[in-house]
Amino acid sequence: MSVLSVQNLSIAIGNRVLVDGVSFEVAPGECLAIVGESGAGKSLTASALLGLAPGRVTASRLEIDGVDARGFSETQWRGVRGDRIGLVSQDALVSLDPLRRIGAEVAEPLAIHMRLSRAGHRARALELLESVAMPSPAERAAQYPHELSGGLRQRALIASALAGEPVVLIADEPTTALDATVQARVLALLRDIADAGTAIVFISHDFAAVRRVADRVLVMRAGRVIEQGAVADVLDAPAEAYTRELIAATIHEPRADRFGPLDRLRGRDAVLTGIDVSRSFSGVPAVRDASFTLLQGQTLGIVGESGSGKTTLARMIVGVETPDAGDLRWVGEHRVQLVHQNPLGAFDPRWTVGRSLHEALAAGGVPRVSRAARVAALMAEVDLAPELAARRPAQLSGGQRQRAAIARALAADPDVLVLDEPVSALDPSVREKVLQLLGRLQRDRGLTMIFVSHDLDVVAAVSDDVLVMQNGVVVEQGPVAAVFAAPQHPFTQELLAASGV
Repeated sequence: MSVLSVQNLSIAIGNRVLVDGVSFEVAPGECLAIVGESGAGKSLTASALLGLAPGRVTASRLEIDGVDARGFSETQWRGVRGDRIGLVSQDALVSLDPLRRIGAEVAEPLAIHMRLSRAGHRARALELLESVAMPSPAERAAQYPHELSGGLRQRALIASALAGEPVVLIADEPTTALDATVQARVLALLRDIADAGTAIVFISHDFAAVRRVADRVLVMRAGRVIEQGAVADVLDAPAEAYTRELIAATIHEPRADRFGPLDRLRGRDAVLTGIDVSRSFSGVPAVRDASFTLLQGQTLGIVGESGSGKTTLARMIVGVETPDAGDLRWVGEHRVQLVHQNPLGAFDPRWTVGRSLHEALAAGGVPRVSRAARVAALMAEVDLAPELAARRPAQLSGGQRQRAAIARALAADPDVLVLDEPVSALDPSVREKVLQLLGRLQRDRGLTMIFVSHDLDVVAAVSDDVLVMQNGVVVEQGPVAAVFAAPQHPFTQELLAASGV
């Protein structure tokens, strides 16, 4: 018996059909994954299940726990959302109210859907936090979202979604921004929730996550379902070429070693040497005694959990932060540029992409008369159509924004490019294109790169050497192929096991 039944679901805005004839069912205790590129219609499909889809929604069947939801008024949807069907969003920091404590956030659905006393709300909120394996639930309930790590915020969001005891839980990209070990814990929690009897619709572009948590998978493209079936059948033997392309974009072999042991030993053509670099904030160490060598033309990957110190180390290399102790020794004069994790937040939303590039060129000393031609050249170099220069960042796709961010960094003609989680929010095929772009730029410009990421598969694909960081300490380093093939430190082994590399 299905608790969620969808037949011929379509969503249209004006004359444009965004979701076309989608059908599926989910039984109690089952996890159905919906995968596809950005714009495939997977999140729109989920929004229709919550009565939140824009435009015109039609279906020959839309039943939630045996109730026909077609034609529901907004008042009726409010009675269902959070009660019969819950939502876990992608960005927990945005989804949680920054002005409200975690306990109050989790208890809110209880106040809406259940008649409990205030003390009953607090007690039930603690039970829910404990049920999602939140450490020290009473302490966490008194904290605000910004005081929790990404993984703990995601657990709080799941607890809130479970408060109304829904029969269906929609998880929309719930692990995208999480590092490998935290992601593994959240996926295990979602699988436990499904095994306890809740039907889960899991939306993701991460096929490794889908394999871990889902029973069946539905592949969408341009608003249509092109393939569906058991996870093992679809992922191991996909019938459609598009599915094969998506899966291939998520699998990389570690990069062949281009630098021999003598290069590393002697520091031949070294660009930067870090010697016992340390940095603390309010007395709390973020990076401790980090030592490494960066060679000319090399890509150095930095991996670790959230809070491991990898971004702080990258910011010191760029010069945004200053070491408290130790030394960063540059060999010669080098221009260093940073590519941020969130290009939408890094661009001025009021400015067009072209104006942002003009500003970067001006800061780099390019004469005014040459800037228009240089903007066009930069756009072409990162494979962006010239007309996109007239758009603002919000009018671009995620992949286009990331290319624009890379173009802005290249405007200063850097020798070293530091990339902080540059592809973490991109779907596999777009991510693959950005990685290929970075490889081409490195070859064409002779760039040296530092690549910070929680995605070990991506690090394996682009890096020559890797630093593994835990609690601010570099616990292992070396050629990426050697480290990933035979990790020596227990934490590296745990990271690799959690990521499935």
